[in-house]
Amino acid sequence: MSVKTLEILEQIKSLNLNETAQLVKQIKATFNVDISTPKLIQIERRDEDEVQLQVQTEFDVLLVSVPPEKKITLLKVIRTVTGLGLKEAKDFVDSLPKVVQTGLNQETAQVLRQQLEETGAVVSLQ
Repeated sequence: MSVKTLEILEQIKSLNLNETAQLVKQIKATFNVDISTPKLIQIERRDEDEVQLQVQTEFDVLLVSVPPEKKITLLKVIRTVTGLGLKEAKDFVDSLPKVVQTGLNQETAQVLRQQLEETGAVVSLQ
């Protein structure tokens, strides 16, 4: 890595979680990148010479963080999506980062991600 890259990496390490989430959003917006696109996964066959590429079809929606002032709005969405009661949803949001739903197809995961991000939450697809 170049010296410049190492310096930037050191600066990023000093950010708190909210600052890091805001940085990620700005990078997405500035460079028009979307980390939620299907990732290619290499799967090795018994013949080590042949490598099959497979597109990821199942996604987990990971709720990373939420600004404190948006917590109540997010609680409403979490309750709707998960079917949790108020106390369980509050405990869920208080223990972030946490997976909201697993094994979703890409379209459903994107819709859920959008719903959560509209509340101000930082969401990741895995």
